[in-house]
This record gives sequence, C-alpha cells and structure tokens, in this order.
Amino acid sequence: MRRKGAASDGDRDVFLNVPFDSTYEPMYVALITGLCALGLTPRSVVETPPGTDRLRRLVSLIRSCACSIHDLSQVGLSDGPTRVPRFNMPFELGVAVAIAQARPSHHWFMFEAERFRLQKSLSDVNGYDPFIHDGKPDGVLKAIKGMFHWPEPRPNIKDLRALLLDVKLLVRTLKREHALGSFFDKTGFGLLVLGVQKLVSGKHRPLWR
Repeated sequence: MRRKGAASDGDRDVFLNVPFDSTYEPMYVALITGLCALGLTPRSVVETPPGTDRLRRLVSLIRSCACSIHDLSQVGLSDGPTRVPRFNMPFELGVAVAIAQARPSHHWFMFEAERFRLQKSLSDVNGYDPFIHDGKPDGVLKAIKGMFHWPEPRPNIKDLRALLLDVKLLVRTLKREHALGSFFDKTGFGLLVLGVQKLVSGKHRPLWR
C-alpha cells in the first residue's frame, strides 16, 4: 500500500531518519531541498543534545512532527575493523510506526535504493511500499513529489532541479564560510535548512508560488 500524507498549516515538520555518512550527503541535500520547496521543515536528531535522555528526546521529536522519512537504503556493513549493520535507521522507523499506531495523524514513509530489497531486509513492513530513489539525488526529488498531496501550483521536477543547482552552490559557500566538515551536526543542519528556505522564499518563489 502506498501511503501519502499532507502536512497542515499548523504542523509542517518532517523528521529525517537517514545515514550520517559523507557518501550520502548529495542525497541528504536533495532531501532537504525537496522538502523546503514544498514549504515543509526538515527536522533531525542532531538537534537534540547528547545525554542519557537522548532516546526520550528522540521519541518526543518524532512525535512532534507530522511526518517522518526513513531511508533504509544503506543496509550493508560499516567500514572499519568492527563491521556491523546500521541499526539506527530501522530502530527509528520502529519508533515512528509505534507513534503512528497511537496517533494516526503521523505519516511515515520509507526510502530504498533498490526495488524489492526491503522485502528481504525488513519483511515486517511488507505491504508498505518504499519510495525508490535509485541512490540518486534526482530520485529523491521525484520521490518527494510523490509523497505529499499538495494543492496546485506546486514545483515540478524542472523547478526542483533548478533549485538544487543553487543549493549545491550554497553548500560550497556554507562549508567555506563556516569551516563545516559536514551537515550532519546541529550547526551544519541548521545553516543548510535556513539557507535553502531563504532560496525558496526569494529567488525561486516566483516559479510556483
């Protein structure tokens, strides 16, 4: 079953459950770009301070969001001497599913890079089709358009691609000006989201608003 949801004017927050990996950064940037283009606000666990109560804060953050997106495409073993699978993504998906069971207004969506692989890696969600992005930023933009019901006019894929080109320039500028190693921390995430929102409300607003 394909799930679709729409954020209301009062709750446009979308929790992102994605790999914190440098190789994933182009996908991460595309995901934030697509969500901001629809007027939605990306949220992340990096916003919660570390501590013994981090799990409680994580649950509270997911519960506060209208939607959550879970990318389960990196199912391989980690690098390094101790090679283990990534459990954070399926764990956080489980948290979101539990929240949605108690509060049906929360909508959750899954990403995968390959068709039918999720049936083997996480068979408990059989019947809920993931959005397939093929491991490409353009695939992420297309998936975002398919997730949300949205009144017309809204950005088409050409609009989103044009926005992403400007966001890529923004990424380079932010890294240079703020000496950022990545956007997978509170500072980098906040700067990226704010910068994309400014691009959407400024230069790109006439395209679809």
